[in-house]
Amino acid sequence: MVSNLSTITNSGRYCKLERELEGAIMKSKKPWLLFALLLIILSCSRERFSIAAAGDTLSAGHSLSFSKDETIVSKGGTFELGFFRPRHSLKIYLGIWHTITFGRTKHVWVANRENPLSDLFSPTLNLSEDGNLRLFQGSSKIPVWSTNLSTFPKSNLTEAVLLDDGNFVLRDRLNPSSIFWESFDHPTDTWLPGAKLGIDKVTGKPQQLISWKNSEDPSPGVFSYGLDPNGSNQYFLEWNRSQIFWSSGLWDGKIFSNFPEKRSNHNYSTFSFVSNENGRYFTYSVYNPPFLSRFVVRSSGKFEQLTWPDGQENLIWSQPRLQSDVYALCGAFGVYHENFSSSCECLTGFEPSSKMEDTSRLKDWSGGCVRKSPLQCENKTFANGKKDWFLKISNIRLPVYTKPYLAVKASRCELACMEKCSCTAYAYNTSGCMIWEGALLNLHQLSDGGEIGQAIYLKLAADDHQSTTGKKWKVWVAVLVPATGLLLCLFICFSCKGKLRSIDQIGSGNNLLLFDFDTELHAINDGMNTNNNLNKREKDTELPLFSYESVSAATNNFLAVNKLGEGGYGPVYKGKLLQGKEIAVKMLSKRSGQGIEEFRNETILIAKLQHRNLVRVLGCCIEREEKILIYEYMPNKSLDFYLFDPTKKQMLGWETRIRIIEGIVQGLLYLHQHSRLRIIHRDLKPSNILLDSEMNPKISDFGIARIVGGNETQANTNRIVGTYGYMSPEYVIQGLYSVKSDVFSFGVLLLEIISGKKNTGFYNHNSMSLVRYAWELWRDDRSLELMDPTVGYPSSSSIMLRFINIGLLCVQERPTDRPTMLDVVLMISNEHALLPTPKQPAFTSFQNMMDTNPTVDNAENCSKNSVTISTMEAR
Repeated sequence: MVSNLSTITNSGRYCKLERELEGAIMKSKKPWLLFALLLIILSCSRERFSIAAAGDTLSAGHSLSFSKDETIVSKGGTFELGFFRPRHSLKIYLGIWHTITFGRTKHVWVANRENPLSDLFSPTLNLSEDGNLRLFQGSSKIPVWSTNLSTFPKSNLTEAVLLDDGNFVLRDRLNPSSIFWESFDHPTDTWLPGAKLGIDKVTGKPQQLISWKNSEDPSPGVFSYGLDPNGSNQYFLEWNRSQIFWSSGLWDGKIFSNFPEKRSNHNYSTFSFVSNENGRYFTYSVYNPPFLSRFVVRSSGKFEQLTWPDGQENLIWSQPRLQSDVYALCGAFGVYHENFSSSCECLTGFEPSSKMEDTSRLKDWSGGCVRKSPLQCENKTFANGKKDWFLKISNIRLPVYTKPYLAVKASRCELACMEKCSCTAYAYNTSGCMIWEGALLNLHQLSDGGEIGQAIYLKLAADDHQSTTGKKWKVWVAVLVPATGLLLCLFICFSCKGKLRSIDQIGSGNNLLLFDFDTELHAINDGMNTNNNLNKREKDTELPLFSYESVSAATNNFLAVNKLGEGGYGPVYKGKLLQGKEIAVKMLSKRSGQGIEEFRNETILIAKLQHRNLVRVLGCCIEREEKILIYEYMPNKSLDFYLFDPTKKQMLGWETRIRIIEGIVQGLLYLHQHSRLRIIHRDLKPSNILLDSEMNPKISDFGIARIVGGNETQANTNRIVGTYGYMSPEYVIQGLYSVKSDVFSFGVLLLEIISGKKNTGFYNHNSMSLVRYAWELWRDDRSLELMDPTVGYPSSSSIMLRFINIGLLCVQERPTDRPTMLDVVLMISNEHALLPTPKQPAFTSFQNMMDTNPTVDNAENCSKNSVTISTMEAR
């Protein structure tokens, strides 16, 4: 192979000159330039075909170099493999392209699409002595990309060959039919004749075509095409690996039912279905072999078939037929226009998330749009009296994933959206009230004379308000608003007269209905920040006691329709105060075995903890032998409500999950280090992570929490209380608990958030727990398989690998090996810092943990609702 490299190099240089002349010809029509280009093309063609017999192979111990522009060409001269650089880009990739198109523009395969190279350090492709292909950046010893095969029969007899069908293979030189690896098994965005596209029976993984991000970036885009993993013989075109927006239709033995232009299509290709021990897949061939053909998933979201009968790319067919049928083509808060020169634009009050010139030139709207100005509700204030407002957008096809809301009037529907900061738009029509939370996707502005659309009201910031009315409108407002306000006040006074009279008759205890917990919070914080003595501060932070009558009135006498749930602790009810604030009322079961003093000590402990990521306890009631806790109401329930539900988990995108992880970390750091008392939670799990209206996490359930002294590192208990799967080994076996016990629980919780799977009751092959499964994937360098596939793939896989690494560090067997929560904060905030390599986790299976200590008191049944508290014990 050494003797061929100089020939390959010269061929590459000639073809480079050819491409430069081709560009010059585009700018000039002089005959002599055309003649010169013809000579160069003929020279390149002769050079290519002169090396065809030997220039398609890379032998062991040899390499291709970017700096020398070395390539290998298939035997028939149809395909070429080498390094290329997309237009307007400095990034370098290893790929395969059609030679018939005269230039490295029609790429059919890219090796390092997620890890581009730089020409600062000359990239090389090596066929190593162990028989693996490895792509290196300069003198680095760590490959950017590798075939990563473990064994070969005879590595010194392995060769890499580019075949005439575009397949790049590793095979036995003495037995060419023995193939160890092939590029056809790892497609990018293109499906070539003869390639298999289906499901691997061994791994169960689908082979997917994934679009380029845009015309100049081969990294994975948001659109993909692959065989249905659930068993039906049809292909799905998906957005973000999660939302299906076109199907090939079922296979009838000859063709797919939804393939367009069936008669014309049969002139070019025929499909075959195979199901055997090697997997379940389709392959296809062309009727007219001289024709080159390929299927490709475009960054525009379309699936196309193309041919090159005369060196020019011809489009045979494309699906979906209409560009507007591509799901979320314009990204978040982007709207599609049928008759505009630029089909996508941002909604009023929004701007492209990336540079406008890049978005326009590349037509890459996958990043969507972002607000120009933040909503006032996000700051919890109204600057200069300004408020958020709604802009009416008419004749639009409404976005998907609406939430129905019970409202009898349009004004009530608007108020419901205004009161919920996460609500971004609403609509009110014959179907009733609909509200949308989070990003708006798939908006389509309809043209006049076509489909009849509906009106949607978009929530915008006060700074985006552009008034178009005149002074007359202001005069009417100046007259009507005070008059309406006066009438409203009179109505409220008469309506509430009877109710206030009954409230005055409530017992002598604090009246919950009149409680202003926002003011109370400020008082608590002021008390904790003064320089008075400790007794004074403890008095300031004492939890309010409420009368049973007022608690009953707030919950409408504990009406059944207000019941949120029930666990081992007792029922939880939703209540409402006179000022409109919602609360959660938890009635502890008489079976808890805890006395009034212990219960009050527990509540006072919680009252002294004030942090944005800890649930707030507003007060308690200990009348009529009842022990009741009053919590702030969490409208989005608990984390497990979404995380382990096959449908609801899709609402937890990667950005939301990362924000939840970071919030939990901050809450634990406060408990362990920054609060006046060092608190060990001892029951950290998804059901004890509550979510507010904006999906921000709050740690709840301090029923079994314990205080340790400022200098103490651990304590001991004779009674093990907690939840299976989240307890550290030293706690289960020896009854020792410390802040590192919470770190262990956090590690399990982190892995659950990343995977969307529960640690307890997890079964996957021989892995009896999620922790063990995560460890096995890490050990085999397959950690990305742990990620929850139902929400697509994150923008950066390195962030996910970092979180998985941190999770495994937290579940190590020895407490001294685990990081502190401060260490975890530093690991997350400094994403470029090297992380330690984790050791094998403590428990290899859930059953092993039960066998280790069968006397553990499981508190799982005590934590199933939106406000939770585990089994309590006296300190």
